[in-house]
Amino acid sequence: MNIDVEEVVTWRTSSYSSGEGGQCVEVALRPHLVHVRDSKDVARPGLAVDAAAWDAFVRFAGR
Repeated sequence: MNIDVEEVVTWRTSSYSSGEGGQCVEVALRPHLVHVRDSKDVARPGLAVDAAAWDAFVRFAGR
């Protein structure tokens, strides 16, 4: 069964993002997955990563 991610999740953009361009991603949280996509090209397929891997990435990036 192929489920359209758009119908199942709520996408969130960082509060640090602005409408003035630049690079930004959106994330959508699921119980065991985090979906990640380019906020400027939402029609392009995104990524789905394990929630634990996303948590480790965010902690590393926040150093």
